Amino acid sequence: MENLTIAQRATLEASAVESNTSAVSWAAILAGAVVAAATSLVLALVVAGVDFASVSPWPGRGASARSITAVSAIALIIIQWLSAAIGGYLTGRLRTKWTATHTHEVFFRDTANGLIAWALATLLVAVTLASGASSLLGTGARAAGTTAATVASPAGGPNSTFSPYALDTLFRTAPNAEPKAAAGGVREETSHILAEGLARGEVSTADRSYLAQLVAAQTGVSDADAQRRVDDVINQLRADADATRRASEMAAIFAALSMLVGAFIAAVSAALGGGLRDQHP
Repeated sequence: MENLTIAQRATLEASAVESNTSAVSWAAILAGAVVAAATSLVLALVVAGVDFASVSPWPGRGASARSITAVSAIALIIIQWLSAAIGGYLTGRLRTKWTATHTHEVFFRDTANGLIAWALATLLVAVTLASGASSLLGTGARAAGTTAATVASPAGGPNSTFSPYALDTLFRTAPNAEPKAAAGGVREETSHILAEGLARGEVSTADRSYLAQLVAAQTGVSDADAQRRVDDVINQLRADADATRRASEMAAIFAALSMLVGAFIAAVSAALGGGLRDQHP
């Protein structure tokens, strides 16, 4: 200690004293998280409005479902990245200046505060969507579903599990056969059999044969044609279910990757904002 200079002694004495101030700047984190959450909600509403505007009830008009899904996925990434960048930057700029702290430690604290701000903003958005916005969207979806069911009920029945068109395809009357009375009970039973079989992953051979008998009895087609109809409808329903499942899986994967990149952007933005903050007294 005798050979140390005065500056080195002062540095050692300062490093030996533990600071009472936390490295987590909660005020700046809360401010950045609130701004990030509000930005996410505003941008999400804009994207939802664009998606609704691009949908048309008329065939051949408006954007296709695939294009809307792609645009929504890209919009989700943009929303996550913009809100994370804004929230992280504000978190770094609004913190108090740390004195007598090494540059590496300052950088770590800024990135950590930015990550915490991103996590808090994510929780705020999730809670908001789960409580208020999801209820509003659910009400609209139920209203739209009720309208669609009202329009479709004459064909498929109000309790039909599938699209009425799938059941209409099964029970189309043969050209030379006499039309029979509406078989609402048969259609409902067919819907239950198909739903149970697809839920298990496979419609059993016995159920396929029984459905073919129902179709042949109601439509007047041959047993072979009835069996072909049943197989075609089951294969189409399975393909649609697989496509929906794959779309859900890809959407979840893209959302998770987007959130991870958003966390990184929030941390980097906070470090950038903190660096600019330290340049000014």
